[in-house]
Amino acid sequence: MHPLLLTYHNLNSIIHSHKQNVHYLYTIMALTSDNALDVLDFVVNKANGVKGLSDIGLKTVPVHYIQPGQERQESFTLSQETIPVIDVTHWDDPYVAAAICAAARRYGFFQIINHGVDDLVCDAIKVAAHRFFEEVKAEEKMKYKTQGGVGRDVVRYGTSFSPHAEKVLEWRDFVSLRFVSEDVAAKHWPPVCKDEALEYYKKSEGTIHNIARVLIEGLGAKGKEGEDKASFIVKGVSVLLNYYPICPNPELTAGVGRHSDVSALTVLLQDDVGGLYVKSPEGDAWIHVPPTKGALVINIGDAFQIVSNGQYKSIEHRVITSPSENRVSVASFAAPLPDVTVGPLSEVLETGESPVYREIVYSDYCKHYFGRSLDGKRAIDWAKL
Repeated sequence: MHPLLLTYHNLNSIIHSHKQNVHYLYTIMALTSDNALDVLDFVVNKANGVKGLSDIGLKTVPVHYIQPGQERQESFTLSQETIPVIDVTHWDDPYVAAAICAAARRYGFFQIINHGVDDLVCDAIKVAAHRFFEEVKAEEKMKYKTQGGVGRDVVRYGTSFSPHAEKVLEWRDFVSLRFVSEDVAAKHWPPVCKDEALEYYKKSEGTIHNIARVLIEGLGAKGKEGEDKASFIVKGVSVLLNYYPICPNPELTAGVGRHSDVSALTVLLQDDVGGLYVKSPEGDAWIHVPPTKGALVINIGDAFQIVSNGQYKSIEHRVITSPSENRVSVASFAAPLPDVTVGPLSEVLETGESPVYREIVYSDYCKHYFGRSLDGKRAIDWAKL
């Protein structure tokens, strides 16, 4: 056969390759256009996430991810303050309790070391997070986006915060794993990360309760011997795996925009890339929270601000993106159960304080919070008297 002649198989291969290249070019053209439907279809509906955008190798982010000038990194005024790092080796030490409560009142954020969650467990969940976002195909992720019933309630894969409500999207994918029981987790959590996530949950559960207990007692609600006054506010826990892929224009985007958390407490495990910024107590600058080896970042959520009648601060924070490294973080959100009524503790009001917040059913607050785009701390205004 003449070497210039093509076999039927080779001809089909070339045609198939050409079609793939055309489809690839069409995808890039569509995603860099101003057509919001193309981007939402690719990122949200087809479950590719921003990971899919990053993998395509875009040189510029789609316009849908470009933040207004006042929300970009260049607009940050950086504070020289740092948030406290607290050694919690001895939880019952009054100095430890005082440091935690003082940090919650001033910063709403602090880091803890010697907390009892083993480094190996922390490293394993970070590796598992990379594995889920980088190895699981979009078709598989789609199951966690669309499944119904109990599985839908305990696993949710998504991107940004509320893509159909937001004017500007965030450069972040996530999978939320709500703990109901070990059996439910074993059945429904993604196989590539469920063992590591469950172990991390079990090892950090005691840490979450200890922080809640210290904070509740700091409000004067110590309870009787053997009475647990703190558990109501951290009964429900979800472990959120966040993924911030390499971004071609970090100066234009946000990993997560300005917000406070809907939870009572958030326990954050950072990787070595970092990118977390917290609003200063004066509200005029941003404090960088660099990764600290062996530390967990703790922040007060809206539910605890309400329960404390504003004594503990749920502070705005934000996350930036990286031009060179994929970042993961693991956030454990501890909150009241949905049907629990949340309001200022009676022990706080008995001191003579006037209530700042009304009593609300926690699920109602969550519906309000998640029914809008992230916008600083405006969500909590809904609970004010």
